[in-house]
Formats: sequence, structure tokens, C-alpha cells
Amino acid sequence: MTDVPDWNPDAVGVAYVYAAMAEHLAARIAAGELVPGAKLPGERELGQQYGVALGTVRRALDVLRERGLVQTLPAKGTFIA
Repeated sequence: MTDVPDWNPDAVGVAYVYAAMAEHLAARIAAGELVPGAKLPGERELGQQYGVALGTVRRALDVLRERGLVQTLPAKGTFIA
């Protein structure tokens, strides 16, 4: 397992925060910290954990869905693919 650096929104630099958040979550998935079939916390809770707005969380999850790393089931939640 690879160590994933702690989330630091101030270290994002010129990148969009949603893209950096998506990369951080993808790194956690690749490192095995988030395993296939595991349910992610809800959008609001993720926003609190990462210190970002709800719209940022939603865009980050959109990126992960497009990459096939997560899947969202209506009224069920978002799961690691």
C-alpha cells in the first residue's frame, strides 16, 4: 500500500480544487485505503472532511464517475467501483 499525503487545499496551487480533490480520492482508491464496494460518506460529510463547498464535492465525484472509479446509485449513495 502506498501512503497518500494528507489533504491540504492550500497546496492545490493553480489547479481547480475539485480536480485536486478528485485526484486525492483517486490516490486513496489506488492505495487501497478505499476498497471496491465501500460506500463513500455523503456529499455534505465529504465537504466537511475536505473543507470544501458542496458544489466542489459534486464536481469531484463527477470526475471520478467519468473515470469509472466510483458509481452513484440514486437514494443509495456513492460506492467505489
